[in-house]
Amino acid sequence: MSIVLIGPPAAGKSRVGKRLARRLGLGYIDTDAVIVGDHGAIVDLFSEHGEAHFRTLERAAVEAALRENAIVSLGGGAVLDPQTQSELHGRSVVLLTVRAEAVASRIMNGKRPLVRDIASWQRLVDERTPLYTRLAAFTTDTTNRPVDDIVDEIIHWAQEQS
Repeated sequence: MSIVLIGPPAAGKSRVGKRLARRLGLGYIDTDAVIVGDHGAIVDLFSEHGEAHFRTLERAAVEAALRENAIVSLGGGAVLDPQTQSELHGRSVVLLTVRAEAVASRIMNGKRPLVRDIASWQRLVDERTPLYTRLAAFTTDTTNRPVDDIVDEIIHWAQEQS
């Protein structure tokens, strides 16, 4: 079994993904963490080399992660790549959504180069939501919900699929 988590920045993909992997006894891969480990901070990559360079690194990380039998958390913009969209077709893709009021404190840490405030986060979410929705086989909201409840919901859905 492998499950791919997608969604906007600060939706909880990393927290949910780690807990989901632990509960299912699977490995966990966070493509943003892979990029940071291999190439340095994402915000630095954006400022020093630009978004196009970052997206190339991201594409390689996503391609490698999707070959594994694991829980995979994709960065919020990873789904913009047409090849990634194609590779997600037919997979167990879970969209994590979140409302703006729940992310305010999460996005102000300076680690997200495309998100500077709630307004920029909301614009990004509004632009990407149709794509996220099209790619997802299952959607759950993470706003103010315990991580274990979200994980239980995803596990229940995944078991129904198999």
